[in-house]
Amino acid sequence: MNHPKGGARQISMMAMAIMIVTTIVSMRGLASQAEFGFTSIFYYVLAALVFLVPYALVCAELASTYTRSGGVFRWVSEAFGTRMGWLSMYLDWQMVVIWFPAVLMFGAVSLAYIFWPEAFDARLAGNRVYTLIIVLGVYWVCTFNTFRGMKYANKLSTLGGLCGTIIPAAVLIIMGVVYLLLGKTVYLPVDKPFWPDFSHFSTIVLAASIFLFFAGMEIQAVQVPGMKNPSRDFPKSVLVATLIILAIFILGTLAIGVVIPESKINLLQSLLVAYNDLWASIGAPWLGNVMAVLITFGVLGQVSVVIAGPSTGLLAVGKAGFLPRSLQHTNKNGIQTTILYVQAAIVSLLSLVLVLLPSVESAYQILSQMSTIIYLIMVVIIYTAFVRLRHTAPNKSRGFRVPGGKFGMWLVTVVGIAGAVLAGVLSFVPPSQIKTGTPAVYVGVLIVGVAVFIAVPLIVYARRKKSWRDANASFYPFDWQIEGRTPDQVSKWPAGYQPTEAQVQAAVNKENDDK
Repeated sequence: MNHPKGGARQISMMAMAIMIVTTIVSMRGLASQAEFGFTSIFYYVLAALVFLVPYALVCAELASTYTRSGGVFRWVSEAFGTRMGWLSMYLDWQMVVIWFPAVLMFGAVSLAYIFWPEAFDARLAGNRVYTLIIVLGVYWVCTFNTFRGMKYANKLSTLGGLCGTIIPAAVLIIMGVVYLLLGKTVYLPVDKPFWPDFSHFSTIVLAASIFLFFAGMEIQAVQVPGMKNPSRDFPKSVLVATLIILAIFILGTLAIGVVIPESKINLLQSLLVAYNDLWASIGAPWLGNVMAVLITFGVLGQVSVVIAGPSTGLLAVGKAGFLPRSLQHTNKNGIQTTILYVQAAIVSLLSLVLVLLPSVESAYQILSQMSTIIYLIMVVIIYTAFVRLRHTAPNKSRGFRVPGGKFGMWLVTVVGIAGAVLAGVLSFVPPSQIKTGTPAVYVGVLIVGVAVFIAVPLIVYARRKKSWRDANASFYPFDWQIEGRTPDQVSKWPAGYQPTEAQVQAAVNKENDDK
């Protein structure tokens, strides 16, 4: 993305804040924190301070510095070369692929709760065969819908975001307040303090998944160059967005805890049960079924747009010579059908975890944690790229800089990496609240899964061929290629230097010859 010129519409501080909120907020994870009571507030605030805020600042600097296409791939490649850039890009895509079965399991449970009575809903929601059928059916239908073009997926996404997230979140919070005002029985574990008991790791494992609640900042960071004064306005946007996100997460989580006893909280079902109980408190339990319909629709919208999103970036990078030509095929609507078929096949295989694990809830937990680990690995790579580029490209023009000079750079990096590593370690500890089989199986599945997903892009990179590069693809070369240096060497360009067209073309020609 280039900086806006002339009369181009610029993104305001509040508009950016809303974009961040709509990208990050999701209802499906609230139940996992509800049983912590007031301790959940600590986890939410901690994740915001050590993950969302520092990561947002780092992504904003990278996005406003390297405004050409490529996103995460360009940021990391500028720092470490294309092998690490490709790995990061692939992990970003792979994280989303693993996320699909987890979010669709939540959608299947939501769909189950549109029926009557609730006892039937609960049995259906916990049935593995039903869940597997819904997960596979919905995903493949959304995939074929995407083949028709992005405008269809975007329409469904826009309506899904409004009806499946914003409205249900507002209803949950408002009805929670109404429930309290009516003097109904409150099940929130008020005996649990704000500070968690860190001596019992198995009881705080679910808190590790909270970091993925705040994932997606790199998506909106690429919009930073479109702000009028990013250095001043983006930190304000992050602050406003963080407060809104915390309010939705904290109040929504407490609303679930108020109406459902701690011992009966289920990762997938408790949100829907909470809606039923809240509406029943005013004599309208059938409205709980309506909420289930809205949330199901929200999941459809979310999945519909995300199916094509990350894979679009994968296609663009693949055409630059990182994917076999057979995977670069697009249909008449410009949709990367071959990649989407491969993506759907992986989602289908991962969904079979439902058959192997003790329950739908345990499968959901495994896939969620695996997705978290892969995402956090990518996050750590981005932090290190940020530090490297401050060293190798000191004079590069930056539309936004992390405040605080070198101290600010190291503060956000150390805090961000420490938070990511902590969450990653906790993800390998089997949660005591869920039956996931033996600890060895739980940890083994995570280790093997993560190892495979990291190995695949490295193998693809090692086997890449010159014939993979699409002659019609136009991918702007990296600064180190234009300057004729390696990524680890410090740039000699003076402040504000802009390479000439001849330099850029020479770098492109050399890249073509090398491949």
